[in-house]
Amino acid sequence: MKFKPGDIVPATTLESVTGGPIKLPDPNRLVHLQFRRFVDCPICNTHIAKLRRRAHEIEAAGIKEVIVFHSSAKSIRSYQKDVPFVLVGDPKKALYKEFGVEASLGFLSRKALGAAMRGVAHGHFGLRLAGGPMGLPGDFLIAPSGQIKAAKYGTHAYDQWSVDELISLAKGAAVQAA
Repeated sequence: MKFKPGDIVPATTLESVTGGPIKLPDPNRLVHLQFRRFVDCPICNTHIAKLRRRAHEIEAAGIKEVIVFHSSAKSIRSYQKDVPFVLVGDPKKALYKEFGVEASLGFLSRKALGAAMRGVAHGHFGLRLAGGPMGLPGDFLIAPSGQIKAAKYGTHAYDQWSVDELISLAKGAAVQAA
C-alpha cells in the first residue's frame, strides 16, 4: 500500500538500533520517516551527510528524524556512529512493504551515480551490501495525530527531499495544524 497525504499511519513502536523504543507517530513532534537503502550505501550517505550538517535546523523546525535502513541493527551500529538521528534496522524490509517503498535498480540514474561518486570520494564505498543494493528511498512527514502531511516515493536512489524541502513541508504542516 502506498501512503498519501491525509492517510493515517497505524500507531506502532519501532526499535532503534540502540534498543530504545520509537513511537510512531510521535505524540509531540512531526516525524520525518525516511527509508534509505543499505547502511553503507554511498548514495544514501551523501544525503545523510547533508542532513547531519543541518541537524540543528531540522530539530528547530520541530522534526524528529527516523532513518530506516534495510540492514541489521548490528551493521548499522558498526557503521553509523556519528549520525545524530534515530536509526532503525529493517533487514526483512517489513516496514518498506508496509509503507509501499519499492526495490529496484534505483542506482541507475545520472543523479544517483553522481551522488554515489560523491559518497565514494568521502569514504563510503558500499562494500557491505547488507540487505542488498536494490532499493528506492521513501520520505514521509507524519504529524502527532498519525496523519501523513507529505509523502515522496523516490524514482531513483537519490530522489528524496532536500533539507530545504523538508523544513518547508514542516512549516506548512504547522500552519495547517494552527
